[in-house]
Amino acid sequence: MSLTAGIVGLPNVGKSTLFNAITQAGAESANYPFCTIDPNVGIVEVPDSRLDTLTDLVKPKKTIPTAFEFTDIAGIVKGASKGEGLGNQFLSHIRQVDAICHVVRCFQDDNITHVSGGVDPIGDIETINLELILADLESVNKRIERVQKMVRQKDKEAMAEHEVLVKLQEALENETPARALEFTDDQAKIVKGLHLLTSKPILYVANVGEDEIADPSGNENVQAVREFAANEGAQVIVVCAKIESEIAELEGEEKEEFLDDLGIAESGLDQLIKATYNLLGLATYFTAGEQEVRAWTFKEGMTAPQAAGIIHSDFERGFIRAETVAYDDLVNAGKMSVAKEQGNVRLEGKEYLVKDGDVIHFRFNV
Repeated sequence: MSLTAGIVGLPNVGKSTLFNAITQAGAESANYPFCTIDPNVGIVEVPDSRLDTLTDLVKPKKTIPTAFEFTDIAGIVKGASKGEGLGNQFLSHIRQVDAICHVVRCFQDDNITHVSGGVDPIGDIETINLELILADLESVNKRIERVQKMVRQKDKEAMAEHEVLVKLQEALENETPARALEFTDDQAKIVKGLHLLTSKPILYVANVGEDEIADPSGNENVQAVREFAANEGAQVIVVCAKIESEIAELEGEEKEEFLDDLGIAESGLDQLIKATYNLLGLATYFTAGEQEVRAWTFKEGMTAPQAAGIIHSDFERGFIRAETVAYDDLVNAGKMSVAKEQGNVRLEGKEYLVKDGDVIHFRFNV
């Protein structure tokens, strides 16, 4: 699955530090705006304890987790939609991603410059949101000009598109993002084809100081971000990018001990990865055999043949059946043969919608 989440925010909010921690890809991080010009792309593994359990149960020769892409996009500033601060490049990079992780500075540090002169998370969010809205409004206005001629000729497709464009235009002029609007299935297809920046799903990442990560409830900036996000149905993940960069270098028990010392159960990065995975509408199914236990990313709502095609196009083309057992049923049984005896292994056909946690063996013939 080639889906990508873009990390955005104003300069110096901790985007590249966070990206480094996620992917350990070495994206440049410095205390000045626009140190990141080209977007850095990194592959990140999706943490999933079920994979470890299946590995212990099956004892394969190798275990392969599922993964997807994070893209670190350079800091956006006021006027980006008009080209300020290399804004056109940055906006085009955002246009290529499927979801947005908006990093917001919620920490105080006199040694790190803030482009607006002071920490103001809601002001920062509104600055970026407005730039994305203005860029979308320009795109919508241009598209309206193109379809109006066909509308005058009573072209039905053009008329349907024009109706959607006018609805979008009115919303954007009132500073309402496209994702806040409701559309019919046919209208949603039109909106998808417009590739609007504000139609992408979003979550907010509140970056706090080291002494606040264990209990961020006392941070007024975090509370402000949570209230803002709640109004648009978005999720907030609280992280300390500086600490996460230290956690990323640890593994196993050492990592667990470090988290215990901090007083947190799960790293902010693991929370962010899982939340972004869900934001993209992704889920995981597993294949499990002596050679390997592997997690596979699929889009929720996929049929068994479509999910099989993620492994190889031949699997989809020659699909016969999907031998399927739910993860919990397999773990409770202890082994596949027992799960079969208990009647929990099913043979599913072409119409079956794959569920998160399914352990599947595909039968195919080409």
